[in-house]
Amino acid sequence: MTKKRLLAFLGWIVTALILAIGIKLITPSPVAAQTNPTVLVSAAASLKESLEEIAPVYRQANSNVTIRYNFGASGALQQQIENGAPADIFISAANKQMDALQQKNLLLQGTRRNLLTNRVVLIVPKNSTVIANFRGLTATNVRRIAIGEPRTVPAGQYAEEILRNLGILEQVRPKFVLGNSVRNVLAAVESGNADAGVVYATDARLSDRVRVVETAAQNLHSPVVYPMAVLSASRNAAAAREYTQFLASDRRASSIFEKYGFTMAR
Repeated sequence: MTKKRLLAFLGWIVTALILAIGIKLITPSPVAAQTNPTVLVSAAASLKESLEEIAPVYRQANSNVTIRYNFGASGALQQQIENGAPADIFISAANKQMDALQQKNLLLQGTRRNLLTNRVVLIVPKNSTVIANFRGLTATNVRRIAIGEPRTVPAGQYAEEILRNLGILEQVRPKFVLGNSVRNVLAAVESGNADAGVVYATDARLSDRVRVVETAAQNLHSPVVYPMAVLSASRNAAAAREYTQFLASDRRASSIFEKYGFTMAR
């Protein structure tokens, strides 16, 4: 090979290398799938104990997935999501909050489903004999009635519906002590800071310091349904879908929910 041809050949090799390196630098690398995703679930406060018990059961068969929870009043969680707070799944204690997110296209299409149902009960401190039923809340010796803040706490919305349908809402409204979650209402009755409170049957079961005096007739309020959906902003949509499927369909999950007093939605 002549010197001229050798130089040309070497020049061609150098040019090819430069082009190859340049193409590699400007071509974006494909985003690797997350092999150890963390699924963040924003869920109604009344689900705390059951969901916390379910998470390690799920991890036994899905050890690469971490489940984290953010519990609170459904309305407050809705507002957090609307304001861009990170979350993969939302489980509300009423349709109202889920409907609001759906109207804003914040739910991943096709993932919404009803997960659970519950009942609404009137509770009093364990040793109280003052109140026997919802109508008894009008008695003059009943001074404080704890309910959830109706604007953000579904249990408070159900409480207002019950009292309105019984025709006593305006009569007892001045007695209201508003809680920022259903667990706050439970605590107010446990401590004696309220003479009575309206909570879910599942919350009442958690405490040995209160007793149920009446379970509200279901025709007095909207159905207590817990809808669930994957959020459109989820960074781990595939893992989130799998977890919602587990919550809704796996017998291990339903057994835990039922242990705490929930009924699986059909």
